Amino acid sequence: MAEVLALVLQHDEQAVLTAVELALEAGVPTKTHVLNILHRLVDGKTPCTPDIDPPQALALRNEPRADVDRYDGLRGQSREARHAS
Repeated sequence: MAEVLALVLQHDEQAVLTAVELALEAGVPTKTHVLNILHRLVDGKTPCTPDIDPPQALALRNEPRADVDRYDGLRGQSREARHAS
């Protein structure tokens, strides 16, 4: 926390406060995250993110099924010799 407070010696106090508030709102109040936000604020550049148009719903064509016998066969054990270990 002291390292975050010491940022006011190198940066504008209001920018540091804004970065801390944004980090708290994001739920990641770490020094690294505060520094990242602060540098973005000081730099003034907006992040270049492409527009993504995701589909409304994703669906599996074939739902997965559990087949524990297959894995026991891969381990070289028969069905009768199953144990937990």
